[in-house]
Amino acid sequence: MAPVHRAGGPADPRELVGGTVLVAGAGISGRSAARALTALGASVTLVDDGAAGSADEQHGRVLGTADAAAGMSGHALVVTSPGWRPANALAAAAERAGVPVWGDVELAWRLDRAQVYGPPRRWLAVTGTNGKTTTTSMLQSILQAAGVASAACGNIGLPILDALAAETRADVLAVELSSFQLHWAPSVVPDAAVVLNIAEDHLDWHGGMDAYTRAKAQVLRGRVAVVGLDDPVAAGLSGTSTAARTVGFRLGAPAPGELGVRDGMLVDRAFGAHGGDGAAQGDAVALVGADRIVPGGSAGVLDALAAAALARAAGIGADAVAAGLAAHTVGAHRAAHVATVAGVDYVDDSKATNPHAALASIAGRRRVVWIAGGLLKGASVDDLVAAVALRLAGVVLIGRDRAVIAEALARHAPDVPVTEVAAGEDGEVTGSSNTSRTDADAREGGVMDAVVSAAAEYARAGDTVLLAPAAASMDMFRDYAERGDRFAAAVARLQPGG
Repeated sequence: MAPVHRAGGPADPRELVGGTVLVAGAGISGRSAARALTALGASVTLVDDGAAGSADEQHGRVLGTADAAAGMSGHALVVTSPGWRPANALAAAAERAGVPVWGDVELAWRLDRAQVYGPPRRWLAVTGTNGKTTTTSMLQSILQAAGVASAACGNIGLPILDALAAETRADVLAVELSSFQLHWAPSVVPDAAVVLNIAEDHLDWHGGMDAYTRAKAQVLRGRVAVVGLDDPVAAGLSGTSTAARTVGFRLGAPAPGELGVRDGMLVDRAFGAHGGDGAAQGDAVALVGADRIVPGGSAGVLDALAAAALARAAGIGADAVAAGLAAHTVGAHRAAHVATVAGVDYVDDSKATNPHAALASIAGRRRVVWIAGGLLKGASVDDLVAAVALRLAGVVLIGRDRAVIAEALARHAPDVPVTEVAAGEDGEVTGSSNTSRTDADAREGGVMDAVVSAAAEYARAGDTVLLAPAAASMDMFRDYAERGDRFAAAVARLQPGG
C-alpha cells in the first residue's frame, strides 16, 4: 500500500458548507476538527476503531475504518488525526476515490488563510526531534512579556483550531509541529519557523530518515527560516530552505546572521537593534545571561536561542526576549527534579522519548543511574550508549525494546551493571549484575516501584537517578506523562514515611 500524502480539495474551505466530511480519530485533535467543521456548516462523521459502533452526541454513529473506507464515495474530505499512518486504509480508500486528505493542521491553516476567524494570524512554528515543547513555551513566554496577544498551540496541547476559535483573539500563534502533523499539512507556510535538530525518531511511521527529514524541512518556506547550526542535519537544511531569509543559532559565538553565546550572554547578530527585518544585521545585540535560562545546560540554551530567533524575526525587542526567557519555567516531565533521597537526586525526564533527547539529558550530569526503555520506533541506541558509557553507574531497563538497549550496553559499556524489569503479574526483575528476584512492591504499586528500587541500589550520594527512557511509552503506559507520574510516585514511596 503506497503512502498517501496529498492535500487538494477546495481552495476556499467554506466550499465545504453542506458537504460531508470524515474525521479520522475521535481524540483531542479529531474532535477539535469536528467542532470546526460543524461550525462551518459541514456534516461530520467520526471514524475511530476504538469507539466504532458507539453513538456520538453531535455526530451520530462512530464508524470503524473498514465501514468508512467502504463508503468513501460522496464525501468531500477526509480530515485525519496526525497519528494515523500515511498508508492507513482510510487514506488509501480516499486516494482511490479521489477524496482529498487533510490533517487538522492543514484544515486550521486553510480556515485561517480564508479569514473564517477574522484576519489571518502570524504563525511562528517550531519543529525538530527534541526541544519542541520547551522552545514553544519559551517563545510564548517572550510574546507574553512583549504584550503580544498570542497562544501556544499545536503539538504542545491546545489544538490550533481551538486557538483560532477562542473568544479572546490571538494575533500570533506559537505553533509546535510534529513530523506527523507536518506530513499531513503540505500547504502550511509559517511566517517564521525553526528546525531545532533532526535525529532518528518515528522512522517506523515515516518509512525512513529521508521522509522524516523532509517532513521537518517543509516548514522552512516562509519569510524567515531558522536552523540549529550545532546539529549537522538541521544545519544542512539552510542550503535547501526556500525561505526569503535563513538564520542560524549555535552555542558558540555567533557570526553575522546568527544567534549564539558570547561571554556568557545570549547574543543576536541576525536581526539588528530592533528585530524583524532591520538593516543593522551583524550588530551584536545582547539578550539575556545564559545563567538565567531554565532549563539550564546546553539543551536549554539552544532552545532559548531558537525561541529568541523566532521572536526577533517577529520584531520583538531584546528587553522582552530577556524578560520572557527569565520568566520561563520548566514544564512537567522535562528534566524535572522529583526529590533528593539519601543524597541521590531523582530526575524525571520522561519526555526524552528518543536517543537524541536521552543523550542531552545524560550528558549534562556527572554520574547517572539511567532508567531507559520502551518503544524505540526504529531508532538505534549504539551511538547514545557509547557516548554516555563513562557516566553510567548502573542501568535499569523496562519496556518492549529493553533487550535492544541491553545488547548495546553489552557492546559499549560491558562493565556497567544492568537490571531488566519485566512488566508481568509477578513484577519479575532480572539483571546482569547477578540480581534475580521477585519484587513485592511491583505487585503493589506497579512496575515502576521495582524500577526505582533497583535504581536506588546502584546509586550513591551525589548520583542522579535519571528517567530518560530514549523510547516512547505506549507499550506500558498511557503516555510519557503517566510514565513520569508513576516514577515520581515510586520515588515518594521510596522516601522514609513514603
